[in-house]
Amino acid sequence: MYLHTSLKTGGPADLYAIPEDAEDLLYLLKELGERGIPWLTIGRGYNLLVRDKGIRGAVVSLERFNSISAISGSLIKAEAGVENLSVVRFAQKYGLGGIGFISGIPGTIGGAIKMNAGAYGEGILERTDHLTLLRSGNISDFRMDELDYGYRHLRLEDGDIVLSATFRLNERDASLTEEEIRKDLELRRLKHNVGFPSAGSFFKNPAGCAAWRLIDAAGMRGARIGGAQVSEVHSNFLVNTGSATTDDFLALSTKVINAVLSTSGVTLEEEVRIVGEI
Repeated sequence: MYLHTSLKTGGPADLYAIPEDAEDLLYLLKELGERGIPWLTIGRGYNLLVRDKGIRGAVVSLERFNSISAISGSLIKAEAGVENLSVVRFAQKYGLGGIGFISGIPGTIGGAIKMNAGAYGEGILERTDHLTLLRSGNISDFRMDELDYGYRHLRLEDGDIVLSATFRLNERDASLTEEEIRKDLELRRLKHNVGFPSAGSFFKNPAGCAAWRLIDAAGMRGARIGGAQVSEVHSNFLVNTGSATTDDFLALSTKVINAVLSTSGVTLEEEVRIVGEI
């Protein structure tokens, strides 16, 4: 899986499948189910840490779910495999905005939805009108008031797959959106250009404080185990300096969590999704 994750670590999956569309996905899941093969969906492998023993079963990539459409008025629909910036750019062409804060967040809409990605105090689900989910073999729309979500989380049922999200945006001059995009990308270039493979922010921000400040206060900036390192540029980024294993990242994460707990009394939680055989 190291070829399919932004951290460039992780053992192999037994099967890697890329369905073309929802019909193809339904057929694939039916075949996997009949054979008793477990499965896991991914997008472009951001915010994902795969254990070194790999994944038993099938990994299903939604990278070909990549269409965007304007529905009516202020509604924009994006499939799960669309890159975040592409959605902002598409809305901009229709004079719509309000989600510029995801411009510099790497990854796809499916991943952004599942973790309620955001920045500057905003989350993408606050701008979402409804989700289209594959649930129990059926494709259905769910309004956001039917779902449980909050800071960096969306609670779904086991086996749910996010197929697309429909956003309710605001009328916004394209030049204002362009400036919003420019500022976000520039800010991230200055603060998040860590120079090595990463998964973005590794830990959630605890209520009322920034994880990176707590990590700095614990003296963990630059800390290293094997090829995994707390970035010297941004201490909430754990990076692969070239030879890291997932075990290195897990050990470093534990070291950071213990150091922060000892110095600040706060227990950090990983933001990355950790999967694979233990």
